[in-house]
Amino acid sequence: MTLDFAKGIKEFRWHGRGGQGVVTSNQMLGKAALEEGNYIQAFPEFGPERTGAPVKAYLRISEKPIQIYAQVYTPSTVVCIDPTLLQVLNPTEGLDEDGTLVLNTDMSPAEVRDHFDFRKGTVTTVDASTIAMDIMGRPFYNMPTMAAAIKATGVVKLETAIKTVMERYPGKVGELNKAAMERAVEEAETE
Repeated sequence: MTLDFAKGIKEFRWHGRGGQGVVTSNQMLGKAALEEGNYIQAFPEFGPERTGAPVKAYLRISEKPIQIYAQVYTPSTVVCIDPTLLQVLNPTEGLDEDGTLVLNTDMSPAEVRDHFDFRKGTVTTVDASTIAMDIMGRPFYNMPTMAAAIKATGVVKLETAIKTVMERYPGKVGELNKAAMERAVEEAETE
């Protein structure tokens, strides 16, 4: 349910573990939206977490100034970077029934629908873990998962997000992230 003052605001909730880049990818998507002339709010939810503990981050994107100053409770999009979290959380909790679910998993969108009994919205899956290992040789799967979220939602242009990432990570690291993001967009499946 979208409240009147929240109309036109795209709300994201990100899930991952400390050290996986959940907050960074949330900020990068927000910065890309800002570059395209939108208003944003990007903020993490921190507790006494340490590396490896579950972490959430939130993002709001709107063409108009945002007048909400609270946590995102009913996101239009949920992005889960860490596939192991799917064993301990239900990513569809609070997700609008017509919302978008983006998961780093080797499951198909149909398998995700069955597993979480999510029937109405959109499901996008991408095996960002494999993409990251193939291209970077390390488990940096936040940017490929972000690219799949961009494909699923169309919230920003991929080129804008890549530019934002390249500015933050110039040189080889940026080039590897760019390659991983482009491959993720090619391989992401949506249903």
